[in-house]
Amino acid sequence: QVHLVESGGGLVQPGGSLRLSCVVSENINNMNSLAWYRQAPGQQREFVAIIVPAGQAGYDKSVEGRFTIARDNAKNTVTLQMSSLKEEDTAVYYCNVLKGTRTYWGQGTQVTVSS
Repeated sequence: QVHLVESGGGLVQPGGSLRLSCVVSENINNMNSLAWYRQAPGQQREFVAIIVPAGQAGYDKSVEGRFTIARDNAKNTVTLQMSSLKEEDTAVYYCNVLKGTRTYWGQGTQVTVSS
């Protein structure tokens, strides 16, 4: 069982920045992928960003150029640096890992963008 713990959410004004972190209980080099998803009220959970062991990253078009996903292998951590935040970025953000054929989720961290 892989455990994920997110942190870094909060309230920020439009145009501001936040950095989310996800600590993984196992060596992230053993994971097929590390990703962030988000779920806004009344909406389905949606993909935000993904990074694979070789370092390649991919983003949803809605966040490309504003968000950056990164991994710290020494700390078994994946981060999401969010800049130029918009009100529509408001959601609960979830860390996700794929290990073999199994997917694991964190408990989520709330991000609220509001003036």
